[in-house]
Amino acid sequence: MFTKFIKNLSEKKTIDFNSLRFRLTLGVALLSTCGLGSVALWMNWKMQHLLIMTHKETVNYVENRFPHDVEIYSEMVSLEVGIQKTINNLSDHKNIFWFKNKDNNIIAQSVYFYPQLAKLNYLDYSPQFILIDKNSWLICGIPLNINQQFIGHLYIAQNITNEQVLFTYLIQSLTISTIIAITIMITLIACYISYSLKPLEKICNVAENISADKLKEVSINFNNSPSEVKKLAQTLEKMLMRLGESWENQQQLLNNVSHELRTPLTIVSGYLQSTLRRGENLTSIQKEALSVAVSEANRTIQLLEDLLDLARADNGNIQMQLEIVIVNDLMREIIAMTQQYRKRNINLREENSNIKIKVDRNRFKQICLNLIDNAIKYSPENTDIKIVLKQDKSVIIEIHDQGIGIPFTLQNRIFERFYRVEEARNRDTGGTGLGLAIVKSLVTTMNGKVTLVSPSEKGCIFTLSFPLVE
Repeated sequence: MFTKFIKNLSEKKTIDFNSLRFRLTLGVALLSTCGLGSVALWMNWKMQHLLIMTHKETVNYVENRFPHDVEIYSEMVSLEVGIQKTINNLSDHKNIFWFKNKDNNIIAQSVYFYPQLAKLNYLDYSPQFILIDKNSWLICGIPLNINQQFIGHLYIAQNITNEQVLFTYLIQSLTISTIIAITIMITLIACYISYSLKPLEKICNVAENISADKLKEVSINFNNSPSEVKKLAQTLEKMLMRLGESWENQQQLLNNVSHELRTPLTIVSGYLQSTLRRGENLTSIQKEALSVAVSEANRTIQLLEDLLDLARADNGNIQMQLEIVIVNDLMREIIAMTQQYRKRNINLREENSNIKIKVDRNRFKQICLNLIDNAIKYSPENTDIKIVLKQDKSVIIEIHDQGIGIPFTLQNRIFERFYRVEEARNRDTGGTGLGLAIVKSLVTTMNGKVTLVSPSEKGCIFTLSFPLVE
């Protein structure tokens, strides 16, 4: 698991700081760091406290014994000699004593006395930590009363070098252990969180890659996942089932309506055209009405044809006869077909010759005729249409018009079904809002891509790209 986690981290170039994985890992890491850090700080404080308490016990012992011993010696010898003897009895290499009288002069001291200690003044009862010649000392001073008379200050210095070395070693070991423990804990927690969130990633992948015609076939099984994830997966499956049923009903309705309406409309259009051709006795108003009726009938028939094409594309039923063609020759043929019924100059610029692509010839013609027809519709009269054919890593076909362009905010919706940039303009040109949607479906089916670039008030450039055939 750890190796897999590291591999996943190495594959990701950036970290998503808003992801649930990152937030959970960071939160647990902070809690772990605070918890273990608090324990380490508490142990540090506890050890220091133990050292100070040990020193205080020594001070309390000396404070209770020293005056009594001095009083006993002072009955036999002088006070200074009694203080010196008492200091000699209590001193060793770890505990050093010295006594200063009221005039702040040292009149007695331990055998192992350090000259640097004589420079220390005004020490109080609270222990102070001092470093002398790489030795660690806890030092304090207590007032000394003999026979209820103040005679001076007794100073006690306890050597804690060994304890300090041990204490430092323990703190360093504890710090290193804490860092290693936190690192291992964070790594394990990150692995566990990553493993726990795998079902959510799977759900996202299913939702992202599912196609409309396979909504009812999706099955999401999480046998060992948490109950919340299972519930989410079950809810998603039910939702996809309902969407699949709705999609099938919609497609069935669209197919039925299109088939049922196309035949009678074709008959109506034929009768209207026949009446219009033979209508020598018709008035101008009647002829105009018949012309409008024929135009609208043909427009409706074309709309039904477009709907059927989209329905076939959605269901994956478009029949494609892919073949390798020389796109240069095919584009010249398409331009010749366009100029037969459109009196507009179309300029073809070929940057490469004998460019080969693999497409369905008739569908490719349908795509290009649709885009060229749009370019002519939305370009001013007496302007040329430019087509650029070039070869890079793929085959690029650019169709330029001289229209007013499309605002940038609307360009990402131009390939949506029934979407029109301007309703009034599309009514004038007779568009249904399905042409570009059909173009995108056909291009995608042939492993191509269609994009739009529209500089402000400088027309539109529709770009078709197809894989290059060597």
